[in-house]
Amino acid sequence: MNDQSLFSRISEQASGLGLPCSPEEIAHLAEIKDMSPDGIKAAMEIFEYLSLKKHEASIATNLRLSRLPIKEPKTFDNFDFKRFHGKEVSLLESLPSLSGIYAHKNLAFIGPQGVGKTHLAMAYGYSCCERGLKTYFIKANELNQKLLMARRNGKEGSVVNGLVKPSCLIIDEIGRCDFDLQNTRLFFDIIDRRQQKEGANCIIFTSNKSPDKWISSFHEDDTLLCALDRSFDAATVFLFKGESYRGKNLKTVALTTGRTLIKETADDRS
Repeated sequence: MNDQSLFSRISEQASGLGLPCSPEEIAHLAEIKDMSPDGIKAAMEIFEYLSLKKHEASIATNLRLSRLPIKEPKTFDNFDFKRFHGKEVSLLESLPSLSGIYAHKNLAFIGPQGVGKTHLAMAYGYSCCERGLKTYFIKANELNQKLLMARRNGKEGSVVNGLVKPSCLIIDEIGRCDFDLQNTRLFFDIIDRRQQKEGANCIIFTSNKSPDKWISSFHEDDTLLCALDRSFDAATVFLFKGESYRGKNLKTVALTTGRTLIKETADDRS
């Protein structure tokens, strides 16, 4: 690696740290300080290290704000893709590429309990955080309560804005609670505004019910409910069937309660 490329690398790393500095400026400084090639290389390694630390800190912040589990994270690495079969299983296996969020395609994982819907949604969000994309995870009943509290406190605008900002918004367990008229309108306002976002962007839904049955959980006329249809205009919906994956390591121990009979010995009688 020649000196010019070293200066360019230092410039790139410095810019990543929020310290814009051209290669020419760095080269001029190295000349003034009479830095040796080894010294320039050492400076580059220091900047690379600092950039790595900043990247790690950014990931940690994204994960902390995402509401995803951190101590025992749900990731693609600890998800068993081999359990799934079908003609288009490759679409499931390609989820780690995050192509959906870059293509503005929403995702939905639909199926019975225990098949891995929430794990996949969380794993997608976790990967987004690792790539510097802000993520927010919330259960549908928590979202319903959050919107209700926002209305009571007159903070609907700030709460809606907060749910529009993340690149990846995960709404878990759609269909498990009913949204009243006002919350329905706020919910669809979030969906509508996210549809207009630029840059990496997607909403991930999980549910035990197929999307055509979600309507019963919302209260509004057909005009506004069509916003839900728009969220699926360019979406990928995974419909899972099969047995629950929960309890795969379950060990059952059968025991009986009752009085213990102690056999009397000759020594006890003496």
